[in-house]
Amino acid sequence: MRSDSSFGRRTVLRAAGALVATGTLAGCTDGGGSGDDGEPEYETVSEEEEPDYGGWLDSAQSYDGTADLRGESEVTVMVGTGSRGRSFSPAAIMVDPGTTVVWEWTGDGGGHNVAEENEVYESPIETEEGYTFEHTFEETGVSQYTCIPHDQQGMRGAVAVDG
Repeated sequence: MRSDSSFGRRTVLRAAGALVATGTLAGCTDGGGSGDDGEPEYETVSEEEEPDYGGWLDSAQSYDGTADLRGESEVTVMVGTGSRGRSFSPAAIMVDPGTTVVWEWTGDGGGHNVAEENEVYESPIETEEGYTFEHTFEETGVSQYTCIPHDQQGMRGAVAVDG
């Protein structure tokens, strides 16, 4: 759920970044660039650039804005994250045309798959940690996907391709 307050995720990320920088200078961090739960943190797109997902991500477990991953030829989305292993991380990403998205299974939360709502792509249901599935996004627009076994628990994601 998004908040319109001025003390949002970006404020927290900036503060965390300052703490990491301070810790790195003091030699007190591992420099891994990940959050407290071991998952990577991402800058999100601006409010003006935030895609309209038409309510698709309203019930998504880990949606907190769209991760800005433009400028990369390949990006990874983790499958089976969160406290019960029933999330994608990040849940929503923005990429450039021609970007390959690789979904990588954590092994948590049971069997998962990645199934695009219009059946453009679909992985098999897998449980194995390290299993990967990929799709290259050539066209601009929004691609919405789910984990079919856990859709009712909010395991949904989206890829916005910015042209």
